[in-house]
Amino acid sequence: MKALYLAFLNSWRGLVFGADTERAIRLELALLALGLPAALLIGGSLWVRVALLASLLLMLGAEFLNTAIEKLCDHLHPDHHPRIGVVKDLASAGAFLTQGIAALVWGAAVIDWF
Repeated sequence: MKALYLAFLNSWRGLVFGADTERAIRLELALLALGLPAALLIGGSLWVRVALLASLLLMLGAEFLNTAIEKLCDHLHPDHHPRIGVVKDLASAGAFLTQGIAALVWGAAVIDWF
């Protein structure tokens, strides 16, 4: 149980650090805060609501991973380096694709709602 608690503390520190230092994470946290009540309103069934919230959490998780990769790359090679740039671009593309997933899920839910 102690290991689970310590793991939670590590995650919490990561959430706080991301929210304090990264504009993209703050924006996606705001979308999650707005998305929670919107999902309850728009979602016609439990599974639609779950899909709406899961898509936002997936997007946020990918943004945290993207940020972690960028921070690690900057730590290992602070100067501009073309190969490091490719790694950062790949991580950014992954985050972008999860944003696309969220847009598809939310778009479908909104269309279904009308």
